[in-house]
Amino acid sequence: MPSKRDYYEILGVNRDASLDDIKQNYRKLALQYHPDRVPQEQKKEAEEKFKEISEAYAVLSDQQKRALYDQYGHSGIDQRYGYEDIFRGADFSSIFGGGGGGSSIFEELFGNLGFDIFGSGGRHASRGRGRDLEIAVSITLEEAAHGLDKSISIPRYEACETCSGSGCKPGTKKTTCSHCRGSGRMVTSHGFFQLAQTCPKCRGQGQSIQSPCKDCDGEGKVRKIKELKVKIVPGVDNGSTIRVKGEGEVGPNGRGDLYVVTEIKPHPIFERQENDIITQVIISFTKAILGGQVTVPTLEGTVEMTIPAGTQPNKILRLKNKGIPDLHGRGVGDELVVVVVDIPTKLSKEQRNLLEEYAKISDEVVGTDSNRESFTEKVKKKFIRE
Repeated sequence: MPSKRDYYEILGVNRDASLDDIKQNYRKLALQYHPDRVPQEQKKEAEEKFKEISEAYAVLSDQQKRALYDQYGHSGIDQRYGYEDIFRGADFSSIFGGGGGGSSIFEELFGNLGFDIFGSGGRHASRGRGRDLEIAVSITLEEAAHGLDKSISIPRYEACETCSGSGCKPGTKKTTCSHCRGSGRMVTSHGFFQLAQTCPKCRGQGQSIQSPCKDCDGEGKVRKIKELKVKIVPGVDNGSTIRVKGEGEVGPNGRGDLYVVTEIKPHPIFERQENDIITQVIISFTKAILGGQVTVPTLEGTVEMTIPAGTQPNKILRLKNKGIPDLHGRGVGDELVVVVVDIPTKLSKEQRNLLEEYAKISDEVVGTDSNRESFTEKVKKKFIRE
């Protein structure tokens, strides 16, 4: 499931746009992308666009939802509101001066397109399963490398246990809607729109509830927090999406799916580059010259690594298969170790004498003349990248 676009970008308005500006831009886009006004081959794309701009308008036209979105982005909306809750209470009827009440022109447009954004349970919507959900989970780099079973909490709608999802008070039944005579739809005209509309009385069900269930107010479902364990496979990265079938919203013909999007926390010593990881190791300049062993951290603990004699500053050494497993099973990445050479800033008299002796043996010029360069300075230039 792709990430959502910014609502302000979708409507083409600034973040400080007034409600009138938001309404004006939405009206223009709604007319542009209404599926009844585009060629047949563009209808599917127009439907998706129409849903997208309508969701953006439903959030940005509501003061409370907009404030939540401005502070927390999509996660703030998704964690507090179900898809139906986003649209509930949105003022679509004033966009074109259409009818009011519980069935505005845009509620009818959505019913005509075969999906239900107001929780009305229209007949077109009843043909499908519940909507899909998306949730972001934060994990460490070690967890991304090794995989884990992640516990998550999902706010979603569940079938009401009291009425078994019927919406009726126990012991009662639905009756045929007298307004649409059980069809669930009515034909109406709104200017250049002529639509088969969702019945405003029964909300497309074709049946009416005379005695609604007290626990769900006749909706047939209630909002709950579902606790789940999701298997995070080794190798996931930022933006990796894991599909969990049948754990989305409840619908007339089963549940939708849940999409878990992983976010990798920054690591204090490792940087990830695809399936490789990068770290640094600090060694003395004598070990850089003479070589030796050094302890290096890995995702599996520490290991001993050989420093070859004559290793230069910022040399990259490779630890094979110490990186991240490939998500598709194509091996394991490496650990790239960047060698940092530590040049001492202070020397004891004995250390300096030894280095000067080395300089003499190596035919280095050592002295106090300002035009001469000390051996120590040469070492610094040699082992520290300018």
